[in-house]
Amino acid sequence: MSEEHYLELCENPVQFENASSVNNVFFDEANKQVFAVRSGGATGVVVKGPDDKSSVAFRMDDKGEVKCIKFSIGNKILAVQRTSKSVDLINFIPDYPHTEFTQECKTKNANVLGFCWTNWNEIVFITDQGIEFYQVFPDKRSLKLLKSQSINVNWYQYCPETSVILLSTTVQGNILQPFAFRNGTMSKMSKFEIELPVVPKPAKLSLSERDIAMATIYGQLFVMYLKHHSRTANSPGAEVVLYHLPREGACKKTHVLKLNTTGKFALNIVDNLVVVHHQSTQTSLIFDIKLKEPDCAVNTHQPVLPARSIHPYRIPLSGPAVVPSQPPPLCQLYSSSWSVFQPDIIISASEGYLWYLQVKLPPTVNLLQDKGKLMDFLLRRRDCKMVILSVCSQILEGGEKGSLPVVATVFDKLNQVYKEYLEAEQSYTVAMESGPSRGSAAQKRPVRTQAVIDQSDMYTHVLSSFTERKDVSHKFVIAVLMEYIRSLNQFQITVQHYLYELVIKTLVQHNLFYMLHQFLQYHVLSDSKPLACLLLSLESTYPPAHQLSLDMLKRLSTANDEIVEVLLSKQQVLGALRFIRSVGGHDNVSARKFLDAAQQTGDQMLFYTVFRSFQQRNQRLRGSPSFNPGEHCEEHVVHFKQLFGASATRSKTHTM
Repeated sequence: MSEEHYLELCENPVQFENASSVNNVFFDEANKQVFAVRSGGATGVVVKGPDDKSSVAFRMDDKGEVKCIKFSIGNKILAVQRTSKSVDLINFIPDYPHTEFTQECKTKNANVLGFCWTNWNEIVFITDQGIEFYQVFPDKRSLKLLKSQSINVNWYQYCPETSVILLSTTVQGNILQPFAFRNGTMSKMSKFEIELPVVPKPAKLSLSERDIAMATIYGQLFVMYLKHHSRTANSPGAEVVLYHLPREGACKKTHVLKLNTTGKFALNIVDNLVVVHHQSTQTSLIFDIKLKEPDCAVNTHQPVLPARSIHPYRIPLSGPAVVPSQPPPLCQLYSSSWSVFQPDIIISASEGYLWYLQVKLPPTVNLLQDKGKLMDFLLRRRDCKMVILSVCSQILEGGEKGSLPVVATVFDKLNQVYKEYLEAEQSYTVAMESGPSRGSAAQKRPVRTQAVIDQSDMYTHVLSSFTERKDVSHKFVIAVLMEYIRSLNQFQITVQHYLYELVIKTLVQHNLFYMLHQFLQYHVLSDSKPLACLLLSLESTYPPAHQLSLDMLKRLSTANDEIVEVLLSKQQVLGALRFIRSVGGHDNVSARKFLDAAQQTGDQMLFYTVFRSFQQRNQRLRGSPSFNPGEHCEEHVVHFKQLFGASATRSKTHTM
């Protein structure tokens, strides 16, 4: 069996000058830009970003080796660190002078470890003695210190998505102090301790920057710690420990991901999945922190799927040296020259490529045998709809082997998500109709994700084709349809008439009329006008369907016109007249419609009775038996005179 790769590198990577032709390559996580820097006389810089807008090339004076280089958001201001004491800035805003201006760190004897842009004109210097938060004035070519904090710093990490800087403090480096930045303000968050592995004395461990990463998973910020254990025969494998870092309140250890092996690892986050790359086996594992293991503690997770390597990637060749018949060379996956950045970026400096890591869902279907767990996994992924629908079809393809409990579990999981979306949509509609209330934030319209599988999706892609299959017993087909309807009812979702129609057509196709009668009698199939019309059309195949349809229309109470039409079409004119009287609609119905139907029967006494009935109505409503011109009954008056004489139209009316 060929290996099923559920991870792949994006087809169109960002290409830049590789490490062999430049002095240094830098990556800016905030703007997702690669800086290729070449020194000598003047410093040439080529910046490549996710699109052409964020790509730029320029030259600057060679004032020493570049240690760090980053643009502010929107490529407005460039910051370059060349020494451990200061940062140089250059305006890239049109019509502003491009001359450099320099900002030295304020703290005496401090060394600048690096810097982060938190806004287009706000920058944070991280030194070994604390942090300094500045506002940049590009027009004045100056900076203003907004806030600073003294603290011993070993190293730092920045999460651009949440604008949080994490500082490693103390000798062992395992006391972490986060700071949050928003709209020109800097706030100190709760510090926390990373539990280091226990090692035999006198050895002491310190927390390495390589073993820490920050990322947003399911909308929450986590600090991920790659915890290695001592290399002894009975030592457990490495694990990734997740600490949830809220804006306010204490940071808590919430999840442990078991890697079951040791060695060099790297972390990515793709589609809310934690991806752990293992260099020596050249494979990757994926974890979903929302999937809870039934036999483990709440916060302990095993990999969702077996370890697999990233899908082989061929490097696209270009230029005159390309031989058309020769396949492009394979990229060396899990190379030691790879650098991994959050959330989903892999850079090969030696080959000059930046890739986005992606999850492929179709291969996961056969790797995860538990269909309930598979559904939980798929429902949380971005591009899941067609894969989920294909899984539903695949389960049903097994016929009775698919077993109804599995089908029921899958339907319930889908309808739970469907119901949550419908409720969110309804509460949004109510909020919009009532208008904004004081003090409450404006409600956002709920986003319909691909996980919302509605009845039309199921009908179109799964159920309609399933009912036409000849290799599955009709009992199983009906059981599946009824199971889906049961699930919809359980979540109080109004069942669409086309699903009931599918049930009825399947029952009729297999001559299961007794079952149809029972389903209708016990209201398993809910009343609706389209359903009543379908029953009417079945009268030639199943005569009782006519009465079943009428009974349904009567129960609907909003279908009086349809009932009258049905009765008249069956030439049950007196029945239609009695029905319309019973619901109090006699005064408003069209006399012509009834007289047309009575005349078409050819029954003279029936025509006489109906004609007299409407004369009586006219007498009661208007004091005269005559028809108004607007009722267009002239031809019926002439017909009545021809049958019963002119005097009969003027004789006293009688109650029917």
